Order: sequence, then C-alpha cells, then structure tokens
Amino acid sequence: MSIIETHPLEPFLPANAKLLMLGSFPPPKTRWKMDFYYPNYQNDMWRIFGLIFFNDKDHFLDLPNKNFKEQQIRNFLTEKGIAIFDTAYQVIRLTGNASDKFLQIETPTDLTVLLAKIPECHSIMTTGDKATDTLMLSMPKETEKPKIGQAVKTLFADREITLYRMPSSSRAYPLALEKKAEAYRQLFEDVGLISSK
Repeated sequence: MSIIETHPLEPFLPANAKLLMLGSFPPPKTRWKMDFYYPNYQNDMWRIFGLIFFNDKDHFLDLPNKNFKEQQIRNFLTEKGIAIFDTAYQVIRLTGNASDKFLQIETPTDLTVLLAKIPECHSIMTTGDKATDTLMLSMPKETEKPKIGQAVKTLFADREITLYRMPSSSRAYPLALEKKAEAYRQLFEDVGLISSK
C-alpha cells in the first residue's frame, strides 16, 4: 500500500520576507544532514547561496563534518527576508528516493495561507520542474508557466506576484554550479536582495 507522507517541516516564514522559495518536497529522512530545507549534502542550494552572497561555495558548509551550518543559514534567510517551503504538502514516493520524477503529489500546498503570513512577499521562485508544475496548479488559468531562468507576472491572493523558475539545485540537474549560481544571482538582483554588479 502506498504511504502518504505529510511535509515534515514547518514553513520558514520570516515576517519581512520579500521572496518565497518553493521546492517540491524534502528527500527521505535518511538523507538529511539538518532539520531544515535542502538538507541533503549532495544538494547544491546552500553552495549556490554561498557563491552568490559570499563568493564562497563552502560558506554555509561544515566541511569537517560534511554538514551544513543550519543556524547560520536560518539567520541569513531571516536577515535577507527569504521564506521557504515546498509546493507539495502531501506526497506518495513511487520509489524510495528523492527524485522528483517519482513523487506523486497528493495535496498541493495552500499558498494563500503562506502568503497571508508574509504580506511583503511579491516574488515566488520554484526550484525545478516538479515544483513549477505543482505551483502552476494553484495559479490562475491564464498564468503562463515561466521558462527556466525567466519570470512571469500574475495576480494571486489579491496581490501581484512575479513567478521565477530556477534551475534545480539537485546534482542530477546537468548544469555546472557556477552556471546555476548565475541564474540565481539574476533573480536575487531582480528582487532587490543584492545590488547589481
């Protein structure tokens, strides 16, 4: 019998959030290095952040222990105003791994509830195909699905929102870390989290 998994983490919603990052769903607990988002050491999200904001892909890594600096990540996101959750609230894993291909979405996340808690947020980014496809289920019918590295505007929950679709931070996505970081850097500039070079 298929097991329905409910999201194991609370949404991370700093009150000052301008940007909401949405992945698909966390990997199985056996792959976690911390009780936070993108907890798999093989996932490059926190290396991308390190490269962009500190010019050091290892900035958020505890290299000797092959772990992440969880509190540092949380503090940084709070200071910058970056919220995180996932597009799926409940899923069935068709295989035992973290691959999005084998995630069956049972219950999409109720975005109106998340956005009500972050009133300054007018930008949503998805990290990967499954996250984008799941997000589009909640958007108005006329909203176009953004292409990778691009954005579209839409009206949702009584506010204008810009939807950004980013390359996946998974190692399985065939793009060099530096190239991924370039795409994310552009987004962070657009949202006003870093000044353009």
